[in-house]
Amino acid sequence: MCNLYRLKNVERWEIAAATGADQTWARSFEVERDYVAPGGLGYVVRHEDGRRVLDAMRWGYPNPVPGKAPVTNIRNYISPFWHSSLTKPAQRCLVPVTSFQEWSVEPNPESGKKKAHWFSVPSRRVFTFAGAWRHTDKGPVFAFLTCGYEDDNPAAHIVGRIYPKACPVILHKEDEERWLTGKLDRALSLAWAYPSQLISVE
Repeated sequence: MCNLYRLKNVERWEIAAATGADQTWARSFEVERDYVAPGGLGYVVRHEDGRRVLDAMRWGYPNPVPGKAPVTNIRNYISPFWHSSLTKPAQRCLVPVTSFQEWSVEPNPESGKKKAHWFSVPSRRVFTFAGAWRHTDKGPVFAFLTCGYEDDNPAAHIVGRIYPKACPVILHKEDEERWLTGKLDRALSLAWAYPSQLISVE
């Protein structure tokens, strides 16, 4: 489960340029500069009146269980909880990212602590997760998709070797429009782990 990502050392106009978003902002906003954590403001790119616009929303859908943390990752795509957001193209979005974190599953045998690993896409300063959003009584919120690994073999993937349970769905540049506007089956066909050879880890 990815619960921390970065938008580090990039300006708002650079994010708009990287995602093809219109420079006419939906509204004035400020987003956490380096780390985006659950409940914090993050940028999203969504469709409005036939164009892509850059917006800001809170990360995490309200949890249906009172007192529980917001739901930040979408894994069960057929769940009624996500149905309205995923089936309507207008409720899908891109989540701009410069890197994301996963914790090692097992703690270090010497320190007893888990290690944080940061993943990025070296060829793309700003890349995007496949996301969805909706309105709530406290304002708009978003989450992004995670997926399993090819052949159910996490050990063969750079992210899976660290965190075998799931991987954020990173979109290829040429697939972003299909995610934002395509029919549900075509959009969900993009929910695969990004190629290992295109990802780096530190």
